[in-house]
Amino acid sequence: MNTSSPARPALERLIGGPDGTNRLAITAVCTAHPEVLRIALEDAAAHDEPILIEATCNQVNQEGGYTGLTPQAFYDQVTAMAEAAGLKPGRLILGGDHLGPNPWKNLPADEAMAKAETMIAAYVRAGFRKLHLDTSMGCAGEPVALEDEVVADRAARLAKVAEAISASQGGVAPVYIVGTEVPPPGGAFDSLDHLAVTEPGAAKRTISVHRAAFARHGLEQAFERVVGLVVQPGVEFGDDGIAIYQPEKAIRLKEALRELPGIAFEAHSTDYQPAELLRSLAADGFAILKVGPALTFAWREALYGLDHINGVLTGEPVSLAPAMEALMQEEPKYWAPYYRGSADHMRVQRHFSYSDRIRYYWPLPPAQKAVDDLLGRLGDRPIPQTLISQHLAVRYHDAVASASPQTARTLLAAAVRSVLSTYRGASSAD
Repeated sequence: MNTSSPARPALERLIGGPDGTNRLAITAVCTAHPEVLRIALEDAAAHDEPILIEATCNQVNQEGGYTGLTPQAFYDQVTAMAEAAGLKPGRLILGGDHLGPNPWKNLPADEAMAKAETMIAAYVRAGFRKLHLDTSMGCAGEPVALEDEVVADRAARLAKVAEAISASQGGVAPVYIVGTEVPPPGGAFDSLDHLAVTEPGAAKRTISVHRAAFARHGLEQAFERVVGLVVQPGVEFGDDGIAIYQPEKAIRLKEALRELPGIAFEAHSTDYQPAELLRSLAADGFAILKVGPALTFAWREALYGLDHINGVLTGEPVSLAPAMEALMQEEPKYWAPYYRGSADHMRVQRHFSYSDRIRYYWPLPPAQKAVDDLLGRLGDRPIPQTLISQHLAVRYHDAVASASPQTARTLLAAAVRSVLSTYRGASSAD
């Protein structure tokens, strides 16, 4: 395969060192789930490769986000995990996603932007290096979608804050991602039927207006560190459907990269794409492939299978799904605005939707207790291959081929690693 992608210079600037010349793309692991993060870091250490981990403005901000973590707390948590996993220094890249006023968009723009400036300062101060500037959302009294010039000017305001904090600290300056041809952080409301590939002219205009806005704020040098542009390549997932990448529909967008030297495309919502299409995305210049819900979906899928296996081994009824259903019914704010349909349909979506909004509940104490209780009951006992075949069939062939007995925790880790493996295959230039 020809690996002389026009996105390569941006990838080299993001990753640094020789890895940028040996990869088509890098996977952005977009989750705050501690166990999934631990598995991902151990996987990166085992393969001696760089790993990009990103937190969104809703997950992590100066007010704690829905995880309860500030940028510094998230940074400390992930770096401690990386050290424990044996990841080499310099292999971990931390990024902030959708950094802008979204968590406070119910406030007037000035107030929301002031909070966004405080947030990006906290991200840079903590040590996050890759910053996605997303100021596209209207605030109180504004249209839902803002004019390009307004979006770019607000993004430049955030970059100015980031540059000032970075300069005061010294060290490696941040790199920036601009654009937002994606659903808002938290998930899409609309049908996949209306999905459209970004027009090349729109992509080039986004870069142009941001360059001009950065210049107005005296940030010409900072704009040289804009390495990526978020576009819509025609990939997305809904509750029970996936819009898969169709390379022929993105040919013109791919060709536009040649007029954007030093820029890569960043593809959000690549979760659940078939392996060969992820490879096509990477080869077509989408050098940053973001994945999040697919990782926690695989983790949940394995947990639910293990719950059934425990029932066979002990005669106990399944307990995890009922516990999670009770929790989600008690606190519906993370799923109720998104799932529609009959009561039965919404019940299924709460547990099995591709959007995986159940992921918001795993950090809560009742969910943690339910998971710990299940894993405690299973302990380190080997799981019979026949039960893996019945309840975790996707793991069966690997379990048979393995020289080691499969336990609950090894099966959980294998579920997450299988998703990461698909991305590794897509990202490699070999």
